[in-house]
Amino acid sequence: MPFDWGFPCFAGVFWVFISLAVAWSMAWKGVALWRAGRNAHLVWFIVLFIVNTLGILPIIYIFAFSRKKV
Repeated sequence: MPFDWGFPCFAGVFWVFISLAVAWSMAWKGVALWRAGRNAHLVWFIVLFIVNTLGILPIIYIFAFSRKKV
């Protein structure tokens, strides 16, 4: 078994952690890409689409740069 390293339950914990990290990242990335598209921020859209940071960059974009100016 790959990823066993002598701990029988490690493989299960590993895949649960990876699944949660992917779900977390996809949720934030989806919201950030949607907002960048709606706000016509092409550069942000491209960067958010290419760079994977486990949700950190999308969170920064959503709360700091995606607000519409009134």
